[in-house]
Order: sequence, then C-alpha cells, then structure tokens
Amino acid sequence: MTISQPDLAHAGVPVADRLRVHPFDHPVVDAMNLGITRGDGIFETVGIHRGRVQGVEEHLARFARSAAMLELPEPDLEAFRAAVDLGVSHLGDVEDAYCKYVYTRGIESRSFEPTGYAFIDVNPDWTRERTEGIAAVTLTRGYPLDIAQRAPWLLQGAKTLSYAVNRAVLREAARRDAEDVIFTTTDGYVLEGPTSTLLLRFGDEFVTPTPEHGVLVGTAQLGAFEYLASHGHRTTYRDVRVEELAEADQLWLTNSQRLAAPLRRLDGREFPVDRTFTAGLNTFLRVRS
Repeated sequence: MTISQPDLAHAGVPVADRLRVHPFDHPVVDAMNLGITRGDGIFETVGIHRGRVQGVEEHLARFARSAAMLELPEPDLEAFRAAVDLGVSHLGDVEDAYCKYVYTRGIESRSFEPTGYAFIDVNPDWTRERTEGIAAVTLTRGYPLDIAQRAPWLLQGAKTLSYAVNRAVLREAARRDAEDVIFTTTDGYVLEGPTSTLLLRFGDEFVTPTPEHGVLVGTAQLGAFEYLASHGHRTTYRDVRVEELAEADQLWLTNSQRLAAPLRRLDGREFPVDRTFTAGLNTFLRVRS
C-alpha cells in the first residue's frame, strides 16, 4: 500500500486532507521525478511490530538531517508521521511489517516542488538471519576515513536514494558466497554495511564506528545501545581499525527491518553466534517505540 502526499508544499492544508491511500501497484511518482532520474532524494525505513512503529523520533530526526544535507525544502515531519500511522491502520493483524517513506526534489525541469510518499508492506521472514546469523565480506568504499570532512558534497551520512553502489556490493558479496558487506576505507578503518550499522563486542564493551566520519547514525543501533546500557554493558563510539574485526568476540549488523543479525562468518573467518543474547536484544528492538 502506498500513501502519497502531492501537496507537501501547501503547509496550510490539514495533514489529513493531503494524504491519499493507494493500492501498492498504483503509480504515485512521475516518470521524470528526480528521485528516479537522478536519485535526488532521501528515504527512511521504519520497522513495525504488531502495529507499533519502532524508533519513530530517531527516524524522523535522521530524515530531517538528510534533507538538510541535500538542501531539500524542510520536510513536513508531522505529515510523514501521519502517513506512517495511516498505513499502520490499514495493516490489520500483522506481526512484522515495515514502512518506507520517501522525499524527493520533485519533477525534473519544473518548479522543483518536492514529492513525498510512504510505502507499507509485510516484512520478509528474517528468522534465519536473526538466529543462525549471516556471512559477510569486507569491501573497500574507495576513500579514506576523513572524506566527510574533506569532501562534504559527497553527502556521507545522508540516507539518500542513490543506492546503486550499495546494491552492487551485495551482488559482489553473493559472488563470494556471502550475504552482506562491511565497508572499509582506503586507510584501514571500518565503516558500516550497505544497509546496516556494525556492532562489535569486546568482552563487556560494545563498539560502533563513530558517525563523525560519515557513518550513518543507525536507529536500530541506537536501540541496541539503549538495551546494552540498561543491562550494565559499556557502549562506545570510536574509530575501528580493520584488524580489530578479527579480534572481536562477536559481531552484528543492525537495521530497522532485519534488526540485529549476528555475523557467523566474515571473510572466511568463523565467529560464535550467541542466540540467547541476540534474541533478548531483538525482543527489545521489536517492542521499542
């Protein structure tokens, strides 16, 4: 199901009057929309568990940050929140779902009036990935760690629609008998996955690469840190060297749909999977709001 909002610029119109509900196969975007022709737009994907939308405020805050980085008109966050809520009301009795909301610069060669919509559907079954774990490989992102400071126009840290590279690396991972990727820098640091945030465990300390260098702030990772801190564990943001991956006790890749997926193998090296610990973490991520 798709919820479109063709009148995003008309701030004086009540939100409820600007939302339109369409079947999932109903076209809502013009063929010349810059989100399609140029990847000029942003998106967020929120997980939904039994009608509860997870990490609402974190997603909306990141959405606004991404829009500012692309110099898009400020998105109407209340309208996108209402669109997600409207979608949830149409879901029915569904255990696990997701909603992707999108905001683009509009139609090419016109007035650049922004376009916004939300798409809601049932989640795939991630049971195997959450319990048995996944295999991943490291692949270079092709730039040094400080690229966000040296070249801010590359939009590191913004969640944009330009995902061609992120899709290409997953195809490369499949060729290497793996399911996911951890990006690395040319000067030997770890970044993130194409659709996920890295979480490492060293004893009682849990580490995520710092967002300071353009790593996207992960909403599921924020929830994981909240859970870990509440259980007395230390949580740290810092730069992580590639060689530290092999030294970690455990690794996870986190995102809003798959939640916390433990890594059972990285670059051919086997890692232990703590099913009980991961199950507790994912239970928390499902029910948080």
